[in-house]
This record gives sequence, structure tokens and C-alpha cells, in this order.
Amino acid sequence: MKTNIKNFPGILLCFCIAVPAWFFGSLFPVIGGPVFAILAGMIITIFVKEKGICHNGITFTSKKILQLAVVLLGFGMNLSDILSKGKQSLPIILATISTSLIVSYIIYRLLHMDAKISTLIGIGSSICGGSAIAAAAPVIEADDEEIAQSISVIFLFNVAAALIFPSLGTALGLSNEGFGLFAGTAVNDTSSVTAAAAAWDGIHGSNTLDAATIVKLTRTLAIIPITLVLGILQARKKKDGASTFSFRRAFPMFILFFVLASVITTVFALPGTVTSPLKDLSKFFIVMAMAAIGLNTNIVSLIKTGTKPIFMGFVCWVSIAAVSLLLQMALGIM
Repeated sequence: MKTNIKNFPGILLCFCIAVPAWFFGSLFPVIGGPVFAILAGMIITIFVKEKGICHNGITFTSKKILQLAVVLLGFGMNLSDILSKGKQSLPIILATISTSLIVSYIIYRLLHMDAKISTLIGIGSSICGGSAIAAAAPVIEADDEEIAQSISVIFLFNVAAALIFPSLGTALGLSNEGFGLFAGTAVNDTSSVTAAAAAWDGIHGSNTLDAATIVKLTRTLAIIPITLVLGILQARKKKDGASTFSFRRAFPMFILFFVLASVITTVFALPGTVTSPLKDLSKFFIVMAMAAIGLNTNIVSLIKTGTKPIFMGFVCWVSIAAVSLLLQMALGIM
């Protein structure tokens, strides 16, 4: 990842926004640092429309540092541990991912929505919220406003899930195991999965947090095949001749490095003392990238065009929750 001196003012600005956003995100995990960062960036842009010397660095942060964050995310994924512990949840994970992608595609066609926003919302809802959007956005070449729109929709239903699902699970009589599966498969973002599971544990005196997190990490593995498929589709759109095909376009290098990081963690069984700082750095880089995206986003335009994406996010959210619960009932897990 190459940079130059012209990028530093913009990178520094994003860093300065990311530090307090990270702090507030740790205080309010149900909201999370990325949302605080993107909101701060959008508010700053209302008053400072011309970025001047910061422009290059803001663009660099929203593209390259976002990709670096995805690569570092791979160091938090021990593939053998995740698959061995999360295999029970695999049928439900596959069903909820398929449901979200199908529902988002149907709504995209019915409402004639923007294709990239629809893709990001479908993937963000089905896999792992902001991390999945961060991985998919460069592959489909989504612009900053499309990313901001998608992140905003995912955030809205993350908060709703974290607040509603513990009480809903109690009302439905879910077991601790059942709620761990429900939270891990039906809540979008890792921070909100953690918040929902922690709330459940507080109510029931249980320990579902670890189980919900493992299910969520298993779900995160879907980033790999999804981005590969998106890369192939994008490459076909852009190919110059009938016989040309670029592997690099079909499988962007940062996703390859993400897979490599996961393999290194798995093969060498890297300890938490090594992987934890890398995961934290990945999360911080995502916060920086969201600050950059916020700085490039017109919040007024975002609000005006937000009705259809919010509707799509709502239908995906409800559909995923319903499928997760129905499959648990069918499998006798509840």
C-alpha cells in the first residue's frame, strides 16, 4: 500500500476524528465507533465542503486503509476453531444469508433501487454488517455515499436488534443455546451481537456471549465466497474482449491477503496476545475509513434518498430473524 506526503493531512484528519469516535464507541457499543465516525464526518462536511489539502488523504483513507482493515480482520479468524465450534449453526447461517440476498434482490428489482446500495445492504444484513460492507464495497467500486447509505441502514437495525431481541427471545421462551444461535445469525454487526448476548446474559445469568460470537465469526467466513462471486461479476462487466478475464479483478488482492491472514492464524495457531492487537487495529482502521466516508458524504442527500434503502434493510432484518427462529424450531434447538 503506497502513500505519499500529500496524503498525510487527510489521513491525520481522519485519525483525529477516529480517536474520539473509538472512545465513544467503546462507551456505547450498541452504536459503535464506525457510526460515530461517519456521523462526525458528515456533520463536519455540512460546514466545511471544500477539503483542500486534506482531499487526497481522505480518499486514500476511505479506499486503501479500508482495504487494509479487512486484511487485518483475517488475523482474528482461526478457521479450524470457528468451523469446529460453529458447524451446528451452519444450516441456519446458510439459510439466513440466502434469505437476505434473495430478499434484497427482489426488492431491488421491484423498487428499481440503486444496484450497489442494494448489494451492500443485502450483504451487510446477511453476513456481518460493517465488516462485510467494508470488504464488498471496493470490489463493486461503490462510492462513499453508497457506502454511507448502507452503513446507516445496517446501524439502524443493529440498534433495534440489540434493544429488542433479548426481550423477544425471553417472550418466545428461547433457551440459552437458542438465543446464542438467534443473536449470532440474526443480528448484523459483531458489536450488536455482543450487546444483545450480554443483555441476555444479564437477564438470565447465563453465558451465551461466547456461543453467539462463535456463530457470528462462522457467518463472517461468508465474506470470502461472496466477494469472489462479486469480483467475477464485476470483472465480466468490465472485460474488454470476449476472451479476456483478469483474476486480479475477479479476486481483489486485499481479499486474498484477508484469506492468507486467516490461514496464517489457523496454521500457526497464533495466540491471542498476537491476534488481539491486530483485530483492534483492524477495527480502528475501519473507524478511520468511516470518518473519511463521512467527510465525502452529503447528509442532506442521504436523508432524501433513504426511504427505499431503509425499507430494504427492514425487510431483510425481519426475514433473517424469522428464518433463524423457524429453523431453530424445525431443528428442535429452541
